[in-house]
Amino acid sequence: MKRALPAILPSLMLYLASGAASAQQGDGTQVSNGVNVFKPNKVEPSAERLRGIKAPQGFTVTPFATGLKNARILAVAPNGDIYLSRRDQGDVLLLRDADRDGRADGAPVTVANRAGVHGLAIRDNKLYLTTARELFAARIEGDGRLGKPELLVGDLPDAGQHPNRTMAFGPDGMLYLSVGSTCNACNESNQENATMLRISPDGKQRSIFASGLRNTIGFAWHPQTGEFWGFDHGIDFLGDNQQPEELNKLELGKQYGWPHVYGAGEIYPQSTPPGDIKKEEWKARSQPMVLGYTAHAAPMQMVFATGGMFPAEFRGDAFVTMRGSWNRNPASGYEIVRVRYANGQPKSVEPFVTGFLTDGGKTHIARPVGLAFARDGALLMADDANGVIYRIAYTGPKTEAVGDAVPPAGPMREQANKGNGVPLANKRPETDAKGQLAVSSSAFRDGGQLDARFSEYADGVSPPLSWKAVPNAKSYAIVMEDPDSKPVTPFVHWLAWNIPATVTSLPEGLQEQPRLTEPDGVLQGRNTRGSSGWFGPKPPVGDPAHRYHFQVYALDTVLDLPFGADRDQLLQAMRGHILAKGEIVGKYGQKQKPPK
Repeated sequence: MKRALPAILPSLMLYLASGAASAQQGDGTQVSNGVNVFKPNKVEPSAERLRGIKAPQGFTVTPFATGLKNARILAVAPNGDIYLSRRDQGDVLLLRDADRDGRADGAPVTVANRAGVHGLAIRDNKLYLTTARELFAARIEGDGRLGKPELLVGDLPDAGQHPNRTMAFGPDGMLYLSVGSTCNACNESNQENATMLRISPDGKQRSIFASGLRNTIGFAWHPQTGEFWGFDHGIDFLGDNQQPEELNKLELGKQYGWPHVYGAGEIYPQSTPPGDIKKEEWKARSQPMVLGYTAHAAPMQMVFATGGMFPAEFRGDAFVTMRGSWNRNPASGYEIVRVRYANGQPKSVEPFVTGFLTDGGKTHIARPVGLAFARDGALLMADDANGVIYRIAYTGPKTEAVGDAVPPAGPMREQANKGNGVPLANKRPETDAKGQLAVSSSAFRDGGQLDARFSEYADGVSPPLSWKAVPNAKSYAIVMEDPDSKPVTPFVHWLAWNIPATVTSLPEGLQEQPRLTEPDGVLQGRNTRGSSGWFGPKPPVGDPAHRYHFQVYALDTVLDLPFGADRDQLLQAMRGHILAKGEIVGKYGQKQKPPK
């Protein structure tokens, strides 16, 4: 038995790392993988080893600051002040280079303390900082220190395997915050895990911008196109060369494969999608990567060159820190890479600064994490192993100067405004119908109050719903909307279709997943929150009661529309197939904050 253990160990590790708590359905899959655990030993950055750091001709790499311990994420203020998060120390440091000699002046100053602080972003003279569960904002004072941090969000989803939240403000003025998965590959119980969130600067509104992202720590907007790009971490335990690290173009409502599909469309062997969704169906709904990079390199912070010190040929290209592998032999990562773009589209990923792996790859002097352009145009890189910030400066022949580019806001705003300011579904031409449908609920009367348990302030469960059968109907569909919401009007709370013709009622508390198995075959779409299934009322505290329109449609067909579709896609698919329609309206308001 002991001799057999090494042969089953890779499969066992794959199973355990994939979230074994979820039920897995047998499908005949059989995969064997060789798994390496190889962690190059950390050594001090001696003068000899520092000379081994390599950068393109014309660039120099020098220490900017040392002795910083677990240096993680960098953010640079408009005046040049540099902020650094240290996750293990639970603080944020302020560094300056007032004399502009390429080295930090004196000892850093601690400006904030929050357990596990990681992501940083700056806007409107405020420093935003995030832990695994909380988002704070603090005013930046004249001396660079911070005022008292204000808690904006306190209920980010639990972290698990990937607790390191990162964030950045988009061209549309909204805060984008990456929430990694809790596991290597599993069906998350919280739909906000493995996503990119979009949050208002005051923290009061948030939605899921994109999903199926295992851990997109590094992301940024192209300075010419304003398009959104992110580098996602690949799945582990598939061997030395799988899964490649993924460069994705991030778009509203898109799904990026994890945990069931990876790379250019490869099927992950162990996992099972929820609701009896086939893996090929999941693949059809997923966006393939645009470019891949060496497996297990671990992409971290990402920035675009917008102008300044670097030669003009670099403008519009991206730089990404690769922290480095622990499960590949030979090791990958431990470098900064350059993503070359042409006409706004990525063409290749190539090493830019290397040499942090030393002694033939057996040791390392740095694990790159933070990345930011300093005010003077030099690139700063934070190493969380030996606590060094490195400065990558261009000192070669002078080239034509180019001004800083600001990403246009149009692409992000256009996506966010889709479906905003339109009539309710039953008032739109796509839902024209001659027949009327009687809709009722055992939980509330038409125009009556919804119980708090249906709201996101309480249980957040869907209410029971019934309707009269319509002759010749082949299926039913539901759209629930709030026309009183702001800033998105109407707010879509629930989409469901392909409800069997034999079903004329739904019980309280339906599953919140893309496909239901009871009633079997019901598909659910993307609500305004960005999740699948029911998302209950959550009107702002103090608002007059909002109206919630439960609109039911009898159709003469079963729709050929995939799970995860949005309201406009559903309405277009129903057009010309509606035999009858009806609605019931419930009201709900929150006069005061619920008790904690």
